[in-house]
Amino acid sequence: MKQTLLLTLALIALAGKGQQLHARWDELTASDWPKALAASNHTCILPIGILEKHGPHVPIGSDLIQVREWSARATKKEYAVVFPDYFYGQINEARHVAGSFALPERVVWDLLEATCDEIARNGFDKIVIINGHGGNPELIRYFIQTRLEKARPYAVYFFEPSSDSAYQHQLSALHRSDPAGDQHAGERETSSLLFLRPDLVEMDSASTQSGENQHRLKIPNVYTAIWWYASFPNHYAGDGSKATKAEGQLINEHYIGQLVEALKAIKADTKTLQLQKEYFDRVPLTPHP
Repeated sequence: MKQTLLLTLALIALAGKGQQLHARWDELTASDWPKALAASNHTCILPIGILEKHGPHVPIGSDLIQVREWSARATKKEYAVVFPDYFYGQINEARHVAGSFALPERVVWDLLEATCDEIARNGFDKIVIINGHGGNPELIRYFIQTRLEKARPYAVYFFEPSSDSAYQHQLSALHRSDPAGDQHAGERETSSLLFLRPDLVEMDSASTQSGENQHRLKIPNVYTAIWWYASFPNHYAGDGSKATKAEGQLINEHYIGQLVEALKAIKADTKTLQLQKEYFDRVPLTPHP
């Protein structure tokens, strides 16, 4: 009830001033901070990208650009505060190519933890991670699971969009390359950038390097750190030359639509924090003998 009242008062005050409440953290004024907390129901998006080569034709910051755009477009429909550009993820597999920004593993972990703690200290108890980099999900999932190591006054959510049959049918109708090999800077990702930032895409360069799997390492049922480099030494997986803006529009509208619905559900969610408290109330203060 109190949160609803605060939100109503904030929106009334905002309408009276006739101004826009910015979504980006760095564009808000300190005087608008209470309104942003109320309007977001204390929900902050942490969009994680990466800096790495994306074939020879799309920008090094493609992952960062996509999560930035997804956040900006989704929060116009469902308000939340968006943390500024964050590109400190896992990218050791790309250190051999120009433009990659790979921090030591301990720094990556500590920075992510400190960032979430600082977001919470500023009044947010719901942190929504959206990710643009294929090498991050394992890191993010483990990081979130370790939030149960000790009690914290916030919950972390990881948004992972799903695909339904209608979307897959539409995508298949537009897709022109082999879907099995379309992983990094290929048709789908290039199409997304063609829709979001066509000014940064150099389609004439898309075929100057191979994005095919080189199959240089074959050990069945075994995972090793060098697997990506063994398969894709050009740090390019797919065929970006087949990309189209129409496919990019479909991909982005599908993603953003699901993100909007997820934000609505997360802002309304009261169970996650309640269950976290219940869990920690049951955790013994000292280990059992």
